[in-house]
Amino acid sequence: MQELRMTKYQQENKFIKDFLQPNRTFLDQIKKAVDIICKFLKENCVRHSNYKGAGGGGRWWSTAKGTALKSGSHADLVVFADPLKSYTSQENERCNIIKEIHKQLEACQQKDFEVKFEISKWKAPRVLSLTLKSKVLKLKRNVNFFPMLGELKSDSTPSPRIYADLIYLHKSSDALGGEFSTCFTELQRNFVCSRPTKLKDLIRLTAWKQTEAKGASAPKYALELLTIYAWEQGSGAQDFDTAEGFRTVLELVTNEQDLCVLWMVNYNFDDEIVRSFLLTQIQRTGRSTGDVGGGDRWCWHLLAEEATEWLLSLCFRDGSGCPIQSWKVPVRII
Repeated sequence: MQELRMTKYQQENKFIKDFLQPNRTFLDQIKKAVDIICKFLKENCVRHSNYKGAGGGGRWWSTAKGTALKSGSHADLVVFADPLKSYTSQENERCNIIKEIHKQLEACQQKDFEVKFEISKWKAPRVLSLTLKSKVLKLKRNVNFFPMLGELKSDSTPSPRIYADLIYLHKSSDALGGEFSTCFTELQRNFVCSRPTKLKDLIRLTAWKQTEAKGASAPKYALELLTIYAWEQGSGAQDFDTAEGFRTVLELVTNEQDLCVLWMVNYNFDDEIVRSFLLTQIQRTGRSTGDVGGGDRWCWHLLAEEATEWLLSLCFRDGSGCPIQSWKVPVRII
């Protein structure tokens, strides 16, 4: 792949188009694969199983958001399990749903696709990981199945009760941070997919940069949010300078310890329980969003070091060799 660091200024869009954007054939194959799997889940895991839990539908999320990378070989498919009506029921029944999907896929794989399952090290796995291969579609993908609450499969703003219940569970049990994050995947998709096409291309560029970073990593969705934040605060235009946007995101990454961003889109301070929890999170030192930012589980400091080096790249210098300016974006906004 062409080395972006040596790409001249204002050639970033061509780089994205040539190397990062998936083509129509790839997108059509993904759509067909999702249709096959979703049809299978509805007709087999619901109609012909002892456990009526693995139905409702699914999404291939990076493609649905419009941010998929051309070279991506990994995908998450979320299964809306209709009987799951609470976080507790998801925690208790998730393993049964995964076992049922596993069982039905094994019985059906000779018809439309071949699957190879990864053995989970957990007695009660939260996800079913497999490699999907289709001879008809000429497609091979690593797939993770996540059963989730059907109650949150909605385009409307969730009731504060949804968050209050999660906060209560977080405080009263040993549930890990981010354990129920897949319940909010629809909201994540809606938050990203409504954005301008060029912003999604900038998200692709940011995600690609992370995959190329040596030893450095951060949650993909956290970088998506950081890119959206940079655009909202620094530009907001449908058409913008990609290099300026990319430089802004990298500069924000170099300030990763001080970042504090909050959107009042799917929740607010009206509910006392939610308000108290949000204020507590905001006041914490370091990264407060454990499920999105990843806390110390991810090497943000290494990514920040990589970003500092990248800011010296040729793609951030104009025709006269002077550094281009980034957008003026505050590190903290609450």
